[in-house]
Amino acid sequence: MASSGYSDLREKLKSMTPHRDEVTHTHTHADGASNGKGRNNKRKLRESDDDEHSDDSAESREQEAGRVRSSILQKNIFTPEECVLIEEKIDDVVSKGEAGLYREHTVDRAPLRNKYFFGEGYTYGSQLEKRGPGQERLYRKGEVDDIPSWVHDLVIKPLVDSGVVPEGFVNSAVINDYQPGGCIVSHVDPLHIFARPIVSVSFFSDSALCFGCRFQFKPIRVSEPVFVLPVRRGSVTVLSGYAADDITHCIRPQDIKARRAVIILRKTRPDAPRLDSESSLPVERPAPLKAKRSHRRSDPNAAHRPRVLEMDKEENRHPSNSHHRRHSISSEDNWRRGQDSDKHRESSGRKVKMRRH
Repeated sequence: MASSGYSDLREKLKSMTPHRDEVTHTHTHADGASNGKGRNNKRKLRESDDDEHSDDSAESREQEAGRVRSSILQKNIFTPEECVLIEEKIDDVVSKGEAGLYREHTVDRAPLRNKYFFGEGYTYGSQLEKRGPGQERLYRKGEVDDIPSWVHDLVIKPLVDSGVVPEGFVNSAVINDYQPGGCIVSHVDPLHIFARPIVSVSFFSDSALCFGCRFQFKPIRVSEPVFVLPVRRGSVTVLSGYAADDITHCIRPQDIKARRAVIILRKTRPDAPRLDSESSLPVERPAPLKAKRSHRRSDPNAAHRPRVLEMDKEENRHPSNSHHRRHSISSEDNWRRGQDSDKHRESSGRKVKMRRH
């Protein structure tokens, strides 16, 4: 080390990279702080800003959760013995549905969830010709079965006696029967169909009702809820005000750990639109768009390449046999053309060189 003129290896390395000091001095701030310190200050500033925004967001969500909480009423009215009796009646409903003993629109089946309409039923979700809030329509009178007498006697009457709903309020009863992992996506009960409050009674197992979630699919994912309301077996949940009108509610798949059924009791508005009124006739779908002709040379493999158009997306939302039928016909035509081409080559007695496009 002495022969090289350096007493410390760090000094030698420093002398070999003098530009580092220059850069440091060049970027020194007027207040004497180095550029590195300035970056740290900026980072701290950004982090503090994020913390402020996070605090604001958390405070906003907490305020919204408070509005939801204040517009929900829960009561424990039904004893375990009463729950057992009502659950046996729900099993009878399921058995009749499986036997086909109900009218056409009484039973609505979905993966891991069956819905049974009584008194009044309505179109929703994929049943709508035109999608979006406000497009729901009541079925024509008599297209769903009447509310069973046991619902009046065992469920509605105790609610009236407890002051939850007034006499004669309920004219629509829906039973949702969930299997483990079942769910219902975020929604607001149609304001133009149902008066408030919305009353539900839970059976078979405990679960939770979530507010302010967003659903994504393939695979199914659910965002963090604004508010989670535990719902116990036999409990009555009453939604009104903010919880019923101004924020969505849902049942997440992870909250259905065992079979669960809920009876939803509502009153339809006297001016709610029906499918048999002129103003609520299904909107006709536009005719399918014709493919534009192209002057480019055709590609023999084009028929096997997927083309994603808006009309294709719509078909994916409403799976039908027509899509598969068109695909099979197209494949059959291609196969026949290939067979005719092979016969032509055999009859000509010479080999045909295939051109690759």
